Amino acid sequence: VQLQESGPGLVKPSQTLSLTCTVSGGSITTNGYYWSWIRQPPGKGLESIGYIRDSGSTYYSPSLKSRTSISRDTSANQFSLQLSSVTPEDTAVYYCARLGQDSYDYWGQGTQVIVAS
Repeated sequence: VQLQESGPGLVKPSQTLSLTCTVSGGSITTNGYYWSWIRQPPGKGLESIGYIRDSGSTYYSPSLKSRTSISRDTSANQFSLQLSSVTPEDTAVYYCARLGQDSYDYWGQGTQVIVAS
């Protein structure tokens, strides 16, 4: 299974950050997996943003829930992240990953997103 993030590397404050994760080698509708977004701000640890599961249901981190939307395109085998009203504090490396029963078993390489005017 391979995951690849894509999207703009620079977003202006107050705008919406949009990223897409393209999955190959496995279907995002396969039972038992949660397709996740995770980020790592500079100098900080990994932070879970949320996920969309095989059924299409979603979960968002409480701290980001009001600004986050995760959706999917099953025909393209992609899932996407939208984070609205961004500030410089949203600057981070954003990863997509597959969450299995116990752990994240496949990751994308990560994409740097900078929030700046």
